[in-house]
Amino acid sequence: MFEDDFLPEEKDIIDRLNGQPYNFEAMTVATNLYRAAQRMRVKMEREVLSAYSLSWTAFDLLHNLWIWEPLEMRKAAKLMGVTVATVSSITNTLERKELCMRLVDQRDRRLVQLKLTDQGREVIEELYPKFNKGEVEVIEGLTELEQKIITNLLRRIIRNMDDPD
Repeated sequence: MFEDDFLPEEKDIIDRLNGQPYNFEAMTVATNLYRAAQRMRVKMEREVLSAYSLSWTAFDLLHNLWIWEPLEMRKAAKLMGVTVATVSSITNTLERKELCMRLVDQRDRRLVQLKLTDQGREVIEELYPKFNKGEVEVIEGLTELEQKIITNLLRRIIRNMDDPD
């Protein structure tokens, strides 16, 4: 590890758990990944999404619909890493705001597709450039090469956690 670069939280964890049989390298990667994701979520909710009265998960669903619509609820849940019940709850909220709608399969009523409304498409198309500006701010200071390296490493971590199906 590069001890001179430790964050204060890392130092506290290492001091507390020193001498224990833990893999500190793995712990450091995982906790920093979590911390970075949480900080980005809070930043984006506060600086971008709050103006649209959207939570992170509501934005995530709108974004997924914008890219892959129509989207079956189970597929949306898998893409978002949440349960179908969570997607259903978020959909209820977005339907009240008239940003998305459910389309029930007439042959199999258990299958429900989600689709953006025109208003939902307008919101995500207006919102996304602001969101992307926040993404740029988050990675500010990283060279293009560093961005490529971290992207490839994160893809490997994601693939490590993928369910084989």
